[in-house]
Amino acid sequence: MLSGKRIVVTGGTGSLGKVLVRRLLSGELGRPSKIIVFSRDEAKQHTMRLAYQRRETATDEVIYHNFEELLQFQIGDIRDYHSVSAVLRNADVVFNAAALKQVPTCEYFPYEAVQTNISGAENIVRVIREHQLPVETVVGVSTDKACKPVNVMGMTKAIQERIIIRANLDCPNTRFICVRYGNVLASRGSVIPLFHYQIRRGGPVTVTTREMTRFLLSLEQAVDTIFAAVKYGERGETYIPRVPSARVVDVAEVLIGDRPIQTLISGIRPGEKVHEILVSEEEAYRTIERGDYYAILPMLPELRGTASLETPLTKEYSSADDVMSKPELAKLLGQNHLLVEDQPAFEDALVA
Repeated sequence: MLSGKRIVVTGGTGSLGKVLVRRLLSGELGRPSKIIVFSRDEAKQHTMRLAYQRRETATDEVIYHNFEELLQFQIGDIRDYHSVSAVLRNADVVFNAAALKQVPTCEYFPYEAVQTNISGAENIVRVIREHQLPVETVVGVSTDKACKPVNVMGMTKAIQERIIIRANLDCPNTRFICVRYGNVLASRGSVIPLFHYQIRRGGPVTVTTREMTRFLLSLEQAVDTIFAAVKYGERGETYIPRVPSARVVDVAEVLIGDRPIQTLISGIRPGEKVHEILVSEEEAYRTIERGDYYAILPMLPELRGTASLETPLTKEYSSADDVMSKPELAKLLGQNHLLVEDQPAFEDALVA
């Protein structure tokens, strides 16, 4: 599938990007000829490079043979057309994991989210179209917040999805597909590391509302979804994992366990939903089952065709539909080594 391919991972130093790179290097989809981590943070690239070279510290010599390595690092900004053009010129497959993804940050700095999440995706499409690059596949990484969005992060991701799917019309030799999923357990900036920190400090643990639910999946499941889309996705499709959901207050209580720690209801944050949606009611009629996943067929009739559909969904796919019990949630967190006892001291966690 990816044997001999030249792969670009934008945002490759992020939580998802690092797991994606590790899985690509494992060869489970074939051995690529080149994997390029494209991002603008030289410090994170340096740390990631040292990890793969199994070195604790180094000076500039680690970069000297960068372009000869299987895993290559390239500084650049998804917002800049010219740096995107430079990194894509020899690419076969592109995974766009670059994003501004924290909801409050995007609310306070909306145009920054526009530039990364919307203009960044448009730069990828524009470079492939204008230079007629022989890129085979582009995978856009999206979020459940793009489904009926109420916050800036979701709005910009929703537009990103449309830009990527529509690109199939302008670049007929490139397959543009998307993946959309919910909260990734313990990713940078997510709620579980915050809960760990609050618990180790003795509380209180802050929960927005008692009713709030979220889809939960591990970073490995997120990459599984990306790989499933690469293997089976048709042009213009959006892949959705079928994953469990939980009440956020139950996550907090399972992590607290029998510790004498208070749970504080802090109120919903700007731009948050009580429940998230992975497939909207309007999308349900063009959603099909594909193994352990749903695939949303493209809205544009030129891409979808006229074949009749047998959809498993009769309504929206919401995080409120099938909520895990606390024992089920404890098992999930334990399997992913996310219980507080498995974590480093909070001083170390803040640095990680």
